[in-house]
Amino acid sequence: MKLNPDFYKGKKVLVTGHTGFKGMWLCKMLTMFGAQVNGYALESPTAEGGKVFVESGVEAGINSIIGDIRDREKLLQVFAEVQPEIVLHLAAQPLVIESYKEPVLTYETNVMGTVNVLECVRQTESVQSFLNVTTDKVYENKEWPWGYRENEPLDGYDPYSNSKSCSELVTHSYKKSFFADGRCAISTARAGNVIGGGDFSVNRIVPDCIRAAFAGQDIEVRNPYSTRPYQHVLEPLYAYLLIAQAQYEDGKYVGWYNVGPDECDCVTTGELTDIFCHQWGEGITWKNVSVEGPHEANFLKLDCSKIKSHLGWQPRWHIEDALRETVVWAKAYQKGENIANVMEKQIREFLRRA
Repeated sequence: MKLNPDFYKGKKVLVTGHTGFKGMWLCKMLTMFGAQVNGYALESPTAEGGKVFVESGVEAGINSIIGDIRDREKLLQVFAEVQPEIVLHLAAQPLVIESYKEPVLTYETNVMGTVNVLECVRQTESVQSFLNVTTDKVYENKEWPWGYRENEPLDGYDPYSNSKSCSELVTHSYKKSFFADGRCAISTARAGNVIGGGDFSVNRIVPDCIRAAFAGQDIEVRNPYSTRPYQHVLEPLYAYLLIAQAQYEDGKYVGWYNVGPDECDCVTTGELTDIFCHQWGEGITWKNVSVEGPHEANFLKLDCSKIKSHLGWQPRWHIEDALRETVVWAKAYQKGENIANVMEKQIREFLRRA
């Protein structure tokens, strides 16, 4: 299968977490496809992120609703008003280190927030396709050298990863308990680490690289030897839209899907930073500032055979391409160029290759 932009033309789509990094790019794609896009999320968590969200043009092109997914009553009102056909659930507390600081908030948002969204789906007859976006960190990490498959045990270690494992289980239960008749197609997507323009999250390596580059400082790398499956943000977003389209058209495509890069793009944080420094230029360098901190996985990658065989999805941009496009975006932002145009150009180029 291939993603068909015309499929989304005129479709009523609800995106939770639309003010976040991935949500912003997803809404940009959907508006370019001609969908009727509705977003439900908190304000952007960082001042820089809020600025980018406005400058991206996303806010002006959609029905943007500020709200908390923990507020089920308000969420139900939004579902009743919007009557969405497709729901893409991205809203979350997405940071591992933050989850150690705020474990209750993390579980309330990532577990009960998912319950609330699914309960709204259950009570809204218009919804025909639902996708819960989780993470590659849902698996019980045994630090082994091969990729995790969708049938591996779910048991994230830290509160963030574990809450996302719980979110998966909640989705599985709702699917079996309330949607066995096929009224609404339900899937989850477990994506590896994503990078791209517009991410200003704290304690993430590429945003840290960009902040250091903007300031003309050395990049401080916390875990240079940890291996992660890095991919440009457009890779999983293409997959999310493909899954939502495929299961809308044929229920046989429902399931749990890993979405990650090829093995050659599973690199250490140090290697990633080396590539970033090369792409950025200007003599930028990095230094190892490893310190003892909360547990984080050292080695993690995914086996993405299922989505490749079932839906024909393939990664399009290698790690060098992904970082090049991220640097292009960041330098354009630094110079005050039109970010909306940069995003649209990158989306069109990515779709051309797809």
